[in-house]
Amino acid sequence: MDTQRLILFVIFSFSALFLWEAWQRENRPPPPPVASAPAAATKAATDLPAVPAATPPAGAPPAGVPAVPGAAPAAEVVPGASQITITTDLYRAVVDTQGGALTEVALRQHHDQDDKSKPYLAIQKSPGRTLIAQSGLLGEGLPNHRTVYQPLPGPRELAAGQDKLELRLQASAPNGDKVVQTLTFTRGSYVIDVAYDITNAGSAPIAPFAYFQFTRDTKALGLQSSFAPVSYTGPVVYNDTDKFKKVDFGEIDKLAADPARKLPFTKNTDNGWVAMVEHYFVTAWLPSDEKKLKREFYTRKLDGGLYAAGVIVPAPAIAPGATGRVDVPLYVGPQDQDQLAKLATGLDLVVDYGIFTVLAAPLFWLLKWLHGIIGNWGWAIIAMTIIIKSAFYPLNHASARSMAKMKVIAPKLKALQEQYANDKQQLQVKMMEMYKQEKINPLGGCLPILVQIPVFIALYWVLLSAVELRHAPWWGWIQDLSAPDPWYVLPVIYAITAYLQVKLSPTPISDPVQAKVMQIMPIAFSVMFVFFPAGLVLYWLINNCIQIFQQWHMNYLLEKEAAAAAAKRR
Repeated sequence: MDTQRLILFVIFSFSALFLWEAWQRENRPPPPPVASAPAAATKAATDLPAVPAATPPAGAPPAGVPAVPGAAPAAEVVPGASQITITTDLYRAVVDTQGGALTEVALRQHHDQDDKSKPYLAIQKSPGRTLIAQSGLLGEGLPNHRTVYQPLPGPRELAAGQDKLELRLQASAPNGDKVVQTLTFTRGSYVIDVAYDITNAGSAPIAPFAYFQFTRDTKALGLQSSFAPVSYTGPVVYNDTDKFKKVDFGEIDKLAADPARKLPFTKNTDNGWVAMVEHYFVTAWLPSDEKKLKREFYTRKLDGGLYAAGVIVPAPAIAPGATGRVDVPLYVGPQDQDQLAKLATGLDLVVDYGIFTVLAAPLFWLLKWLHGIIGNWGWAIIAMTIIIKSAFYPLNHASARSMAKMKVIAPKLKALQEQYANDKQQLQVKMMEMYKQEKINPLGGCLPILVQIPVFIALYWVLLSAVELRHAPWWGWIQDLSAPDPWYVLPVIYAITAYLQVKLSPTPISDPVQAKVMQIMPIAFSVMFVFFPAGLVLYWLINNCIQIFQQWHMNYLLEKEAAAAAAKRR
């Protein structure tokens, strides 16, 4: 395998990956259309789904868990329901008094992809997109996500000097049981504590259950290029048995069509969490692992192109006249790996680096460390590229020296190709004899590149997945490293450097078709880079520039050595 063939192999491999991703995106079955309002009024719930009948988790009361009631029709006007807006330092949240559902969370420190004057809506319920967080209680007469709560007095905005804000909603069961749902918002935190205080007004103990779920459509927000791999959007379940499990919408469709189908995750455990993941952001219900609460995970396909994923947990047994509490924290925010790792085991895995996570994690640590020193993500990318190239300098040096030697003997190789143009077998024999005589390893330029490919791919996923680069400026016209270059300057410069790199590539190509392909490839690849995030193109551009300098310098040294050796022979 010569250098050109290796380069072609790498380029075509990347191209095949991007084309496969694009083909999958274009050919996957479209989600069912959302029902119109008149049709929705005659059907069961769309935006407020019913949870499937629950199987008692291990250790649950023998009577089992009652099914969560069905949702109200989408067009139904719920008497007494209202919207409450909560404002904190990090977000603006809208809570519906019907069920205490979070129907909107606007992240004030993260901006909308298309309109940077608006905050990013990590949770929202609108005609264009649905992602809401719901919860409720399971037990005779207890309030659920259809119940209209009465808000209790209290502040609605986190005041200066105040660390916490509580929104308390109250409801009563027909038998007199009183329930207070409390949503606690904390300064500097994307975690919302959702708790139920249940007072037993009856004459017998009760053992209710609580459910916490997400409902969303399949729409993927953010930058979705047809040429770049797409980040995962959908439910995930984590527990000690399965670890990190993606349950994509297609799998939920199969489970709906075949209820006997084996679940892709462990249903009943005493640990773990459930989340909805999208590019850069995550919403997650995080039951405590310290308490070893028995819990049941579930996913479900709903009407109108919506899907639900959630968890059911037991409340403690409550004696007559006593009050019991069940609570589960809700995280709604960016995929900040350091913060996520502190909140729950495995939660940082929502930042998906693919099969090269073992390499990507330390690379991201290095990038973040450099940013802490430099203060700019673009310059941090450049500094990291230089460090990586320096770490691989011995391999790059060997590669450059091998390719430079090939360039020196290029006229002799061309003469051999002309002499044995009609005898390919003899040509190969003569070429190998020349390599041996000149002490050249024809694979010397290939092997170092092969060793570095996993690192390059890992770094690619780091730059594609890091929320820290979202809307992060570099310099001049590049004001968002996560978006394509608006003026196409970086892809054009990359095309020039890639062309120069091919020109410096020493192995001669006798096949004119292959030679033409090598000339066209830099342009073709730069066209794809037009759609890539600017941070990725910046990395490849700097990498190319360093490689060109190394190869030029090595070519210069070997040409001097060859000239000196020739002079000595004279």
